[in-house]
Amino acid sequence: MNFIEGLLAAERRNDSLLCVGLDPEAAKLPGVWKNDPGRLYDFCAAIVEATKDLVIAFKPQIAYFAAQRAEEQLERLMAHMRRVAPGVPVILDAKRGDIGSTAEQYAREAFERYQADAVTLSPFMGFDSIEPYLRYPGKGAILLCRTSNAGGDDLQAQPLAAGERLFERVARLAQTEWNRNGQLGLVVGATYPAEIERVRELAPTLPLLIPGVGAQGGDAAATVKAGWRQQGGQTTAPIVVNSSRAILYASAGEDFAAAARQAALATRAALNAAR
Repeated sequence: MNFIEGLLAAERRNDSLLCVGLDPEAAKLPGVWKNDPGRLYDFCAAIVEATKDLVIAFKPQIAYFAAQRAEEQLERLMAHMRRVAPGVPVILDAKRGDIGSTAEQYAREAFERYQADAVTLSPFMGFDSIEPYLRYPGKGAILLCRTSNAGGDDLQAQPLAAGERLFERVARLAQTEWNRNGQLGLVVGATYPAEIERVRELAPTLPLLIPGVGAQGGDAAATVKAGWRQQGGQTTAPIVVNSSRAILYASAGEDFAAAARQAALATRAALNAAR
């Protein structure tokens, strides 16, 4: 099963559009684990076990592990997710962007070292910065397109000579000539629902990874309406709506995993109500 097929299967099985982002900070860990970077794995593994039947995907952010010298814990976590939630795709949030042999090494990192199902990439160095990832059959490459931060306007919303905005050009390329093996997806922020809808027009079949629901304030109902598409009772264009802090840190006490489950249930219900 390739990455996109895995998303569709997880959506059906878990009745979910929700992705739980795994962005652990030692200073925010609960109880006696607080400020102990050696407990990142334990914390994230507990979150995974509490939410594995509620999600369409998990999305660990590599920087939160690398900055705390915890790459080995990330490797353990990736193996744990494959073991306890084998039907849930894992997106490594790395936002890599380089060319040639360096891109090849980043691809090895994502797909061989960490065994991710998909990785986030910056497309702004062009197709030759993406092509090395497409050599891994069945893996996904999710390109930054219209991100949820306000500074995205600095480049992504700028008009090109042809009249389209830069994010529209990225979406068009991802849907057409760059998507040679059907492996591409796009990152579009929940804080811009009108632009999610525009990206969906330009990329009618690609999976969209949508951060910004939860702590960043994105509207769940507007997000689903703008991006999710169905025909004949089947999803034709999946969306992966990410929430991180609102679920991870739903409680600072020993009940953190149970609280995370309740937050995930509530978010999943809000997303499903908009379908």
